[in-house]
Amino acid sequence: MNTDFKGAMSKRTDEELIKIVTVGRNDYQPLAVEAAEQEIKNRGIDTTTIEQVKIDLTTEIEEQEEFETKKVSSGTRFIHFIVDSIIWLIIAAILTYPLNANDGNQMLLGYVILFLSFIGYYSLMETKYQKTIGKFITHTSVVTKNGAKPEVGDIVRRTFCRLIPFDRVSFLFTHNGFHDKLSDTTIIKD
Repeated sequence: MNTDFKGAMSKRTDEELIKIVTVGRNDYQPLAVEAAEQEIKNRGIDTTTIEQVKIDLTTEIEEQEEFETKKVSSGTRFIHFIVDSIIWLIIAAILTYPLNANDGNQMLLGYVILFLSFIGYYSLMETKYQKTIGKFITHTSVVTKNGAKPEVGDIVRRTFCRLIPFDRVSFLFTHNGFHDKLSDTTIIKD
């Protein structure tokens, strides 16, 4: 069994080995940790390097934990859904009001307007402000999984993913809804 760990550890990077023997020690079997320690000795990695990598890893873990605490709850996401749906429907109603519902061509135009107003509302608001009206109310913002401002492509992908059936309720069953998972974005408190 130790041979298996030895082979596995020989394929790891220096940083991965240091993580195994320091901050990730409890996540591995004792034989795996021993094999990692031996591989560090074989490579001649000095204690200064080990300490610096350990500090960097600890800082990264702390920043990730802090970021995780900023993520919003499903209840807040539900408020976004209600508020933004109302705003979008008001915009769509204003834009489609002049159309005659008895005319087939104008009815088709109405559906196109509904679709474009949906895409436009979310894309424009989240691209320009990183938030929609619902997110303004709850003091939250859209960010990428690493906490950065999303690119336009991320927002467009996020918006089109909202059209997936059951996306609107997916955040009730998972921490991030389909449109978050597929666009690598999330919502955090400001």
